[in-house]
Amino acid sequence: MNSTSSAPRPVQAGRDVAAGAQSDNYPLSGQSIVCFAGEDWWYHHPHSKNHILKRLARHNRVLFVNSITMGLPSIGNPDFFQKIRRKLRSYLRWLRKAPEGLWVMTPINVPLYGSPAVRALNRLLLVLQLRLVMFILNLRHPIVWVAIPTAANLVSSLGSKLLVYQVSDKYDFNEDSALSRAVIRKMDVHLKERAAVVMYSGRKLYEEAETRHRYFLQQAVDYERFANLPPETPADIATIPRPVLGYVGAADWYTMDIPLIEHVARVRPNWHWVFIGSKSNLVQLSAPNIHFLGPKPYAELSRYYNHIDVCVLPWDQKNVFTNYGSAIKVREYLATGRPVVISPLYEYLHTPGVRIYRSIDEFILLVAEALACDTPHDRQSRQDAVRGCTWDVRAREVASLFRRLLDGQDVAKAVLPCAGQRQIRSSLE
Repeated sequence: MNSTSSAPRPVQAGRDVAAGAQSDNYPLSGQSIVCFAGEDWWYHHPHSKNHILKRLARHNRVLFVNSITMGLPSIGNPDFFQKIRRKLRSYLRWLRKAPEGLWVMTPINVPLYGSPAVRALNRLLLVLQLRLVMFILNLRHPIVWVAIPTAANLVSSLGSKLLVYQVSDKYDFNEDSALSRAVIRKMDVHLKERAAVVMYSGRKLYEEAETRHRYFLQQAVDYERFANLPPETPADIATIPRPVLGYVGAADWYTMDIPLIEHVARVRPNWHWVFIGSKSNLVQLSAPNIHFLGPKPYAELSRYYNHIDVCVLPWDQKNVFTNYGSAIKVREYLATGRPVVISPLYEYLHTPGVRIYRSIDEFILLVAEALACDTPHDRQSRQDAVRGCTWDVRAREVASLFRRLLDGQDVAKAVLPCAGQRQIRSSLE
């Protein structure tokens, strides 16, 4: 995911995206798609949009617009300058073609949205850049896929034939932004009113939604990658004593249950915690049995599970934002077959093989149980829970959804759950 091509040449770009776009046997082909993502293609592990759009790009012209942000944290936040540096590196790429065949753009803007004047400036900057890039890449009358509220005032200026809005988080409770909840809610409402469909990526988000034209877009997993672990174990984890409790993903100050981790590290000194991913400067954890290995390329992640005995999700149970999360990493955990111990995320309350704790003592008990009593049948049960929920399946589902919307068809459907999950009715009326 970190490799890039050189900056595009306008004439060649038009030929590249047009080649092989039509496909007679795929639900959606030959279309232009512009996605305003909530993450950055170059430095985040892939979210649902990344996985789905690189598959849609085999049959369509796709522009992935890296996060235009929901506003930076306050300047006094220890992560402020870290985020600025990361965004500046992404700005330098501006427009590149990813190896997966889609184009990735990091438009230059002012990462502040609290002031109406700055929002107006951002709209001007972003619309000018996007129109230029859409002209270069021959993206006419696109399907516009919005997955970040701050794109709300841009969508009417792109000549779209279809607007879809994906809601992946409880955006107004995002604690990593200084933008007010009132502004975020206003943007969110605007998009819900204009979109042909609102796709919810979390069960709790979907079930609480009052939007009538809503659709439950269940998360998925790159199953083959995580179910078939390569034999090699990276050196930086191989030397850590076992048993290992592994967490894969960003360790953010507002998501992690720091007191739990500190307590368990103290009372179970022979259990070693391994964190793989970026770490907030506000996360201050230090003990001989706590190890931060830093971010790893997505292609290398599966090798690290060879040395993980229990996969954990020690998220703060009192945090509203995380309680609505659907955590793709849990599906990746399940695909490996490793034992899984997580905080009580609504998304996974009824998933086979997942051990859910509600207190520190219960966490210790469940990890000890997983280490002592896990069986091949348990492993099989966990893998079976996500075996059929692949990104290939999900991408085709999205392609079919967009096709039906373009054709003016009713897209109400019963969502077939993964193993052990309740069936949910998606509705578009």
